[in-house]
Amino acid sequence: MREENNSETALKKAMALCAGREYCTGDIREKLHAWGITGNECDRLLAVLIKQGFIDDSRYASAYASDRLRQNKWGKIKIAAMLRSKGIDEKVITNALNNIDNDEYQRIIREEISSHRRTVKSKNRYDLKGKLLRFGMSRGYESHILYDLLNDLD
Repeated sequence: MREENNSETALKKAMALCAGREYCTGDIREKLHAWGITGNECDRLLAVLIKQGFIDDSRYASAYASDRLRQNKWGKIKIAAMLRSKGIDEKVITNALNNIDNDEYQRIIREEISSHRRTVKSKNRYDLKGKLLRFGMSRGYESHILYDLLNDLD
């Protein structure tokens, strides 16, 4: 009786969490484990949450990618790495990244590199390009986009 009551309480808490913002399956699984729900019971509760639409990894990945691009100015490589670390399926990650508007993505990269260029101190043109390239790579931008952008600086 006590374990069933604990499961129902955990389910209600998880529903309340998911109603407030997007969570992926991995995040809720961690919460359930922290609340003492493990094994088959954890899987059962996750299935209920998915069936009722509280959890949708595809919806989560799209929202995560969009938010990280617009708010944190992250590139696709960094976004994909973070989604992988949360246990999101590779096909779902690919779909989420494909939903990013390419023109907006290019604009954000240009703005970030231009903004960083104004603050960077360099000895010469090659030093500047190296610093900007490292900055862009740390943000998760693709190298071919950065090379094209940096070659246009000349």
